[in-house]
Amino acid sequence: MHATAPDDSFAEGTPLAVLTTQPIDRALDYRAPEGGAHTGALVEVPLGPRRVPGVVWGPAESGLPPAKLRAVLRVLDAPPLRAELRAFLARAADYTMTPLPAMLRLALRVPGLGDGPAMRKLLRAGSEPPARMTDARRRVLEALAGWGGAALTPGELSAAAGVSHGVLRAMVAAGALLELDAPRDQPFPRLDPARAGATLSPDQAAAAAALRASVAAGGYATTLLKGVTGSGKTEVYLEAVAETLTRGQQALVLLPEIALTGAFLSRVEERFGARPAEWHSGVTQTERRRVWRMLGEGGAQLVVGARSALFLPFRDLGLIVIDEEHDSSYKQEDGVLYHARDMAVLRASMAGAQVVLASATPSLESWANAEAGKYARLDLPARFGASVLPDMRAIDLRGEDLPSGRWISPTLERAVRARLAAGEQALLFLNRRGYAPVTVCRACGHQIGCDDCDARMVEHRFLRRLVCHQCGASKPIPDACPACGVEGRLAAIGPGVERLEEEARAVFEDARIRVLSSDLFTTARALKAEVQAIADGEADIIIGTQLVAKGHNFPNLTLVGVIDADLGLQGSDLRAAERCFQLVRQVAGRAGRAGQPGLALVQTSAPEHPVIRAILSGDDEGFWRAEATARRAAGSPPFGRMAGIILSGTDPDAVLALGQALARSDGPLRDAGARVYGPAPAPIARIRGRHRMRLLVTAAREVRLQPALRAWLAPHRVTGDLRLSVDIDPQSFF
Repeated sequence: MHATAPDDSFAEGTPLAVLTTQPIDRALDYRAPEGGAHTGALVEVPLGPRRVPGVVWGPAESGLPPAKLRAVLRVLDAPPLRAELRAFLARAADYTMTPLPAMLRLALRVPGLGDGPAMRKLLRAGSEPPARMTDARRRVLEALAGWGGAALTPGELSAAAGVSHGVLRAMVAAGALLELDAPRDQPFPRLDPARAGATLSPDQAAAAAALRASVAAGGYATTLLKGVTGSGKTEVYLEAVAETLTRGQQALVLLPEIALTGAFLSRVEERFGARPAEWHSGVTQTERRRVWRMLGEGGAQLVVGARSALFLPFRDLGLIVIDEEHDSSYKQEDGVLYHARDMAVLRASMAGAQVVLASATPSLESWANAEAGKYARLDLPARFGASVLPDMRAIDLRGEDLPSGRWISPTLERAVRARLAAGEQALLFLNRRGYAPVTVCRACGHQIGCDDCDARMVEHRFLRRLVCHQCGASKPIPDACPACGVEGRLAAIGPGVERLEEEARAVFEDARIRVLSSDLFTTARALKAEVQAIADGEADIIIGTQLVAKGHNFPNLTLVGVIDADLGLQGSDLRAAERCFQLVRQVAGRAGRAGQPGLALVQTSAPEHPVIRAILSGDDEGFWRAEATARRAAGSPPFGRMAGIILSGTDPDAVLALGQALARSDGPLRDAGARVYGPAPAPIARIRGRHRMRLLVTAAREVRLQPALRAWLAPHRVTGDLRLSVDIDPQSFF
């Protein structure tokens, strides 16, 4: 497929190739419509009895005469997919071993692209003031004047003036306001890169100058911006954004958590005088269409978004920032399997753009690339202003008098009471959602599991339900054991954040307690509001899962208590040590960010464990060197290649047979220098009624793994309800 072909034009009737988002393994040939078409144009084509969207991908490939081809129905009124984006999609599909139509679907996941310009109502001041001036009407006119006379939507004007829509309707009827129809997909307000930024520390200023110089030099480069928590990395990389905008190019900032966008957008507005475009699951479909179109037309300079924003049709992409680049949420674990950090580097290298990877605890992959000289590296070793890094101490649970069923040690309890007495906030961190991870029958020992998955159901006492965290299924908490029928003998085993909250309310009776856990909020807006309420001081104790480790700034938070640091050290995941180190260091970094001394207390039964010692000592470089040495010796990523093969189906025998057939025919892998392990049941061997098996392929770093995988998999037909997925560079092994 000619993804990198020039933007050729095709006259009416000329054969051309169209790539659709349908599950077809190739582009299909059509005739150009009346008026012709060009490469990259979005079109609508007939496919059987249906009309489906697609993109003109290049010249026709079948060799069929035009008379035997169906015609393109119409060219859509939408910005085309530029050659850079088409080439990126093709390279990304090749690397991740994803069908190209599925990759194209990521770039076209926008409603109404083929619709005509949608209209909306706008209001502006009329030529004459209202005959009867009230305070509300005066506020409306003042709000319009404050926007320089620009027309606003009724919602915007109502919010700006603090009046009801009834006031606006009355002013329209009186002629004091004029009602206009305007296209809904308006350009975003222009950001001003010349606007003065925050005052930077010497370390920040030096890092910002280096990033600005790299952007100004043009071309591709990746920089690892490693700064301790609270060092002001955001202000530094916003200067790289400013340089990008000054050059007339567009920038993209990826955030790992939607709840972070509110505070970040405010910082962008303060720096550039206007808010950027947003792209994430909390944005309305109408706004998504506007963002997509404006990026393609040049009407948006900066996008702040989730990982899927990588596939937007930027007109002139100059910079990609990955904030908290170590975060596991950047890996897409279903559908198209990709890592946003790797895809950002790929897209930037093809677009001639810059990449900034920002983190206090970078991934080993990024650390190793900086060590090898592939990435530049900038360090911010100290917190900004008067703030200092929190004091880190271990609480050895082996020496604590901790009753059964309790998780807040006496030492941690005393520390929390001291902070509450001082009018400060404390955070209790436990990376387990729900009330308890296991419900067991004391009569027969049965553990309640999901009906459709090989996973224990988690008690969510707030909901009074048991929930499967794999498939989302739920059922009421039973009174009797479903296995033996005995009533009153079911017991919740182990802690979750809901159980920790119950304990905290009993221990700290007068404290205002808030829980931050993703499953407690039905909308992104509700989660943002809760985070803001905590930052505004409306809680004394915060109880949270890993959600609280994702860059939040709570000015009055001075104590962090990690309830069970040993949780992250369990299991055989090759990244377990790295993730435990990152998570505990990140959550500890929430303490003492506003000038007050911070303290992080880490409850552990293994204070002598190398990872716990590294967390407490603050020897980041020593930890990364030791971890890199161990990974290099094992040939594990980032010093080796790895691919996961996930097989699933409703018939366990068919799944096993496919896995065994693959293992027996590993010649193409051995010829390339790769090795296959398995098949073996996946750690969670059944999800949503589908039985799962995994194979693992490993190879040296220099091996070209994807061609070997294709040659290995090609002879095997996956039929019926069997599914085979390839996960290049897997991040999890569930």
